[in-house]
Amino acid sequence: MYKIPLFDLNFGIEEELAVLDTLRSKWISTGPKTTAFETDFAEILDVRHALALANCTVSLHLAMKILGIGPGDEVICPSLTFVATVNAIRYVDAVPVFADICGDDDLTVDPQDIERKITLRTKAIVVMHYAGFPCAMDEIMRIARIHDLKVIEDACHGPLSEYGGRKLGTIGDVGCFSFFSNKNISTGEGGMLVTNDEGLYEHAKLLRSHGMTTLSYERSKGHSTGYDVVESGYNYRMDDIRASIGVVQLRKLEDDLKKRAEVRQWYEDAFSEVEGAGVPFSGRRGFVSNYIFVVLAGGQSTVLRDTIRDRLHEAGIQTSMHYPPVHRFSIFRQFFCELPVTERVASRLITLPMHSGLTRESVLFIADIMGKAVFC
Repeated sequence: MYKIPLFDLNFGIEEELAVLDTLRSKWISTGPKTTAFETDFAEILDVRHALALANCTVSLHLAMKILGIGPGDEVICPSLTFVATVNAIRYVDAVPVFADICGDDDLTVDPQDIERKITLRTKAIVVMHYAGFPCAMDEIMRIARIHDLKVIEDACHGPLSEYGGRKLGTIGDVGCFSFFSNKNISTGEGGMLVTNDEGLYEHAKLLRSHGMTTLSYERSKGHSTGYDVVESGYNYRMDDIRASIGVVQLRKLEDDLKKRAEVRQWYEDAFSEVEGAGVPFSGRRGFVSNYIFVVLAGGQSTVLRDTIRDRLHEAGIQTSMHYPPVHRFSIFRQFFCELPVTERVASRLITLPMHSGLTRESVLFIADIMGKAVFC
């Protein structure tokens, strides 16, 4: 067990009682709790439609499907992301075209490189709001309008993060969220697709459950006695047990994010005294989710990065690396391209503990150990 874990659940008695209430209701698959979660999520994001799903990967897949992306279409995306972002492109036999990130201080996808990568086969852009910090959405949406491209926001890191007064996930055509166990909102597994487009929402809702025109819960309540299957769909539903947890987690979210902002400030203050360690997004003051906190080790070698991680591990501090660049994975070898900024950053990237339960003393301890490791 680590003295300071990478993340920590903020579950309490509220989540336990929510699950118990759902179990006692005798309806545990997609039903009223799922609808309540969707309604609350749409309201908190100020978006017209929210669709609860089994996880964010299937949300990204449905986004591709409802936007008409298919075989041979090119989709521009970052490489510094979780592999699911790119897997979803391949699910529809489209071609991932990797774009570089902005720089050491901004790990989001570079709009200028996006524009350089556009061809006649480009159909969409997928952005990922790294750590909850927004991509340059005004510029990206301008590029998308000029070239008639769809925009999918992978907002897994960014529930309630804002850009220009709007919530991330609501700016492009479709937004996708994750409720995996270490996310800001956790239901164990789970995801959400959001959109302001009625047609896209209805199509995604149809595909979520086998292309069936009615759900089991609707039939159980006598709202329908049968159903038709009008399209080849999937079993991508969320169940009411997880949805009931999500409803509670949503109520905690704003306070949790305010605490994370305080933790991040402690980190920035502490690391201002640590030579040889850079802090991406330092000084940003917009409201963001602070899903993770990352630093960049000095130099250009993964050896130093891994040595520092070993020292932190020995001190009882859990670390990670968000993320190994996707374009370097064997499965995507045929789509490889040179991404010098992504490569430079990834070789130095260390993810440090970040959650609302962290104390200032823990942050100072982490910074102290890393400072000593840098000069070992």
